Amino acid sequence: MSQYFDLGDETLWNPSNGASRMFRRQVAVFEAELGLPSGIGSMENDECQIRPDALEAFVDALLAQHGKSNHAVWLALSEGFTATVLVLAERAGITVDWARHGAAPQARPGDVQASALAGAPTPAEGGAWGMGLREKARELGRRMPR
Repeated sequence: MSQYFDLGDETLWNPSNGASRMFRRQVAVFEAELGLPSGIGSMENDECQIRPDALEAFVDALLAQHGKSNHAVWLALSEGFTATVLVLAERAGITVDWARHGAAPQARPGDVQASALAGAPTPAEGGAWGMGLREKARELGRRMPR
């Protein structure tokens, strides 16, 4: 069985029930973390509608948070989710302003990994983190059936 993530009559993603369930649970986590709705609606009768305006704002906030974090565990936990959301955004016709998000990572005072304070290297500098996410999204996009 599978579920459908739709934009109007167009299916953006048709994952298995298990992948859908895990993704939707992660959506709730990141909505709470960012304090924003994702635009990814509730699943009803195996269908979920996506609101592109809300998804665009959510993607923007997610990338802003991702770009400024230097916490290796936070980055690892969020990378797959972020790449999956980027695939949905692209399929929904949302254009990501990568130039705006291309600055070197800057951590919030409360989200600094202890090793970073000790002078350890930070995650990818400059726009490299964005290039890595785009590559991950391209890879996932090939494996996300419509």
